[in-house]
Amino acid sequence: MLRIRINKSVHLSPVGRVGRVCAAVGVVVLVLAVPAAAQADPGEGAYLAANSLPVVITKLQNLIMGLLAGLATLFLVLAGVYWATAGGDPGQVEKAKGALRNALIGYGLAVLAPILLQLLQGVVGG
Repeated sequence: MLRIRINKSVHLSPVGRVGRVCAAVGVVVLVLAVPAAAQADPGEGAYLAANSLPVVITKLQNLIMGLLAGLATLFLVLAGVYWATAGGDPGQVEKAKGALRNALIGYGLAVLAPILLQLLQGVVGG
């Protein structure tokens, strides 16, 4: 007889948990956004884009900057917690340094988001 054993004790790091939460929030946003387009009145002409490209790019820029700054702040807080609770443990101190490095990368990307989106706008011709 063939038996399949499933290991249910999967331990996620804080980064994995944040990723799962972000994925779940993304799915909820997509599910809530779709019915508005699906219930459009077929008798009238449907607009595919309600805003111009510069408006969309600006809104996208604000969204990306907010998400990156929020995630970077979360990693900064985690780094502080790891460092404060390290108690001299070199492994925990390295974990704190890694979280701090991730926070700095996140803040750097949040600062670069307007520049990258401006390049994107130039490429697509806005």
